[in-house]
Amino acid sequence: MATADVDALIVGAGFSGIYMLKRCRELGLSARVIDAATDVGGTWYWNRYPGARCDVESMSYSYSFSDELQRDWTWTERYAQQPEILDYVAHVVERFDLRRDMRFETRVTSAAFDETSNRWQVETDRGDNISAKYCVMATGCLSTTNLPDFRGLESFEGDTYHTGRWPHEAVDFTGKRVGIIGTGSSGVQSTPVIAAEAAHLTVFQRTPNFSVPAFHGPIDPDVVKMWKTRHRELRQHARTSRIGDIFEVSETSALDLTREARDAEFERRWGQGSFNFLASFTDLITSRAANDFAVDFAHKKIRQRVDDPEVAELLCPKDHPFGTKRLCVDTDYFETFNRDNVSLVDVKAAPIEEITPRGLRAGGKEFELDAIVFATGFDAMTGALLAIDIRGRGGIEFKEKWSDGPKTYLGLAVAGFPNLFTVTGPGSPSVLSNMITSIEQHIEWIADCMGYMEARDLTTIEASREAEDKWMRHVSDVADGTLFFESNTWYVGANIPGKPRVIYPYVGGVGAYRDICSKIAADGYAGFTLVSAAEHVSPAMGA
Repeated sequence: MATADVDALIVGAGFSGIYMLKRCRELGLSARVIDAATDVGGTWYWNRYPGARCDVESMSYSYSFSDELQRDWTWTERYAQQPEILDYVAHVVERFDLRRDMRFETRVTSAAFDETSNRWQVETDRGDNISAKYCVMATGCLSTTNLPDFRGLESFEGDTYHTGRWPHEAVDFTGKRVGIIGTGSSGVQSTPVIAAEAAHLTVFQRTPNFSVPAFHGPIDPDVVKMWKTRHRELRQHARTSRIGDIFEVSETSALDLTREARDAEFERRWGQGSFNFLASFTDLITSRAANDFAVDFAHKKIRQRVDDPEVAELLCPKDHPFGTKRLCVDTDYFETFNRDNVSLVDVKAAPIEEITPRGLRAGGKEFELDAIVFATGFDAMTGALLAIDIRGRGGIEFKEKWSDGPKTYLGLAVAGFPNLFTVTGPGSPSVLSNMITSIEQHIEWIADCMGYMEARDLTTIEASREAEDKWMRHVSDVADGTLFFESNTWYVGANIPGKPRVIYPYVGGVGAYRDICSKIAADGYAGFTLVSAAEHVSPAMGA
């Protein structure tokens, strides 16, 4: 593929890229998928750390586009582990014969829009030059790892691992002194598994996290039967819901109930596991008073699960509202701190000063370690896009355009970058939803847009700056009515030094967002400028 012309170039072979390729095929468009990995899977290819599993239930975290696929595939666990998710992805690729249009171990390094040909000119690290009418960035929201710049890291004589780039071969921690830095989702999932194997595990915690129980286990056959007989109804409910799943979402304020009634509802939701708890009341994310009730309830649960009162207090988050930092879903995370071979170090009080040849120093104390696991997360939402040299009209760079924070129209398109689509990009619900629901909605919108253009012999579609500005104001205004800005999280870019502090996902909800996107398409792609092959510019129809 040193030189190639295609209708659509798709960057990324995860859930987004796979479905985008299938939809391009159905439109009769030639398409290629490029990915740096050796195989399909996207984030599930790279994230294979101990205990890695989805925190959305398996039946929801799967494609809905094929009735036959939904009926034929049966998950084995309530929350699928990474290997089973990878098996599922591979099954989909083989079932629909998609692999022949994929290129692996290849990284896109640059993409430039040629205003003469109205095509994207794309280059890879293998020397490929690819010309494409459409460029679809299916690069994932959590695909660029974040490794803080620890002093002395190169001096460490033991083994180091990042949860987002875990080795493909088995890692044996038996008899080893292991340190894990970070208590986000990957840290919460891997801590119990590593602790059961290591001679000693030291957890270095800067910010404690709220976590709800998974109540994980083999999948209930009755749940499988329900999904297989009612999947169309359930999927439609997910598409129109606030979070892209089938949870029962309350319309009741936490402030309208007595303490007994409120705690009873909290307890019921807690007992269901997963993210159900977030849907307990309608105002948990908009009212600090309502949120405080959830905080108090979660603290009570942590204190019940952890034997040592001092350790329990360290594990109780007190610096951010419940649900405004990525909520974790765990199996025995808090109970792990009752083990004799597990220690907790508060690095907010005693910061990590440096990595040493034999471990690390925090708060003036040396911790001797044989291995360090960095569960330090990702440069979320924008990291993968900004890692590519993307240039639009007039040579404008993505990096320049987004220097003060990402600017998109719907999280799907960027003014100045015609025919470039960002799947679950900043300004869309993405990470605040069941990702598969949001991915499918984006891919279907993009595919319908491509079909619209091809049927009308249109050359380019480009978001107007006015529509982009209006959308970003809306994204910010909706977030201003919530508690999200009260947390220093990757939702607002706080985990990366120098990253602009803005709200990255759209907090208005999956169903409401879908309605907005559908209306824009039905209005002839309002807010976009459409250009025909005859160079006729249709009037922008207003955002």
